[in-house]
Amino acid sequence: MARVRSFSPSTQDIKPHPTEVDCEHRVVVDADRRLLHLTTFGSDDRASRAKSSQSLQLDVDAARELIVIIETAFPELRRS
Repeated sequence: MARVRSFSPSTQDIKPHPTEVDCEHRVVVDADRRLLHLTTFGSDDRASRAKSSQSLQLDVDAARELIVIIETAFPELRRS
């Protein structure tokens, strides 16, 4: 549960996750800046439901960087 400072390519051996979760989003205003807050909740198989599992906050710079990462991963989303 933290504000994202940076993104970098991973070298981990990552496989697709077997479960899905729901994610809520909200804009949080902190003094003179906006943060995008994303919270995921446990999978359907988790014993305790409706409990925040992970949360991330992105400022405008991190959001801009994430847009580039997403457009690289999914070229069909690129704006023309």
